Amino acid sequence: MSRKFQFGGRIAGASMALVLLGGVANAVAAPITFFGEDPTTTGILGPNSTQARNDFLSNLSGVGNEDFESFSAGDSSPLGLSFPGSGGALAATITGTGDIGTSGPGRFPTSGVNYWEVTTGAFTIDFTDPVSAFGFNGIDIGDFVTDQMILNLTNSVGETSELTVPHSLNIPNNANATLFFGFYDLEETYTSISFTNAGGGDYFAFDDMVIGDLGQITPDPDPQPVPEPSTLALLAMGLIGFGARRRFLARRS
Repeated sequence: MSRKFQFGGRIAGASMALVLLGGVANAVAAPITFFGEDPTTTGILGPNSTQARNDFLSNLSGVGNEDFESFSAGDSSPLGLSFPGSGGALAATITGTGDIGTSGPGRFPTSGVNYWEVTTGAFTIDFTDPVSAFGFNGIDIGDFVTDQMILNLTNSVGETSELTVPHSLNIPNNANATLFFGFYDLEETYTSISFTNAGGGDYFAFDDMVIGDLGQITPDPDPQPVPEPSTLALLAMGLIGFGARRRFLARRS
């Protein structure tokens, strides 16, 4: 069984959290995603990317950050990673053709001096223990490509789904573009995440990856619901009717 989640709307100059709400949409629960993009920066993680990352992290507790500083420049896959989990360490392995980079046209680390650099268009992260949250900083993503990057998720029972990273296309090569993309899922756990169109001949950089298990997700326990348009319309009609009744009673008194 395969599910595909594609969130439209290109965001440049704002961050967003996308949530499926209400009615039929809840029949198939989807991950809650966070995205922010800065098409031009000064060599740091841009403000929109940073805001999206902070919004994502505010829903998690006790998670770790992989900044690739424990590796040496030129180290290639497989790379073994370890993150703290709610019940012990979470182990992960990056496979695919990529290596540890330090600098390049439009690319830079968002912390430390290292990042994970990919040119083949694809790489995979496999998890020894299933995870329910994942996020990353992306640098120089969106130039020289005609399609957006896709994350292929495999859950604990082997079902697959897709998340599209809604980044801009044809960003100038030396614009120092940054983005943050992350998700958490209260319904599913995942054993593998594969990146497609992550370069495809160009150089894309990834840094400061975050992984969390279900026990580390701590969303707002009592979020304020967002009324649907039909609900807002009914509320407005009720207020209009209430006002009309008050005016009628005032005229009679």
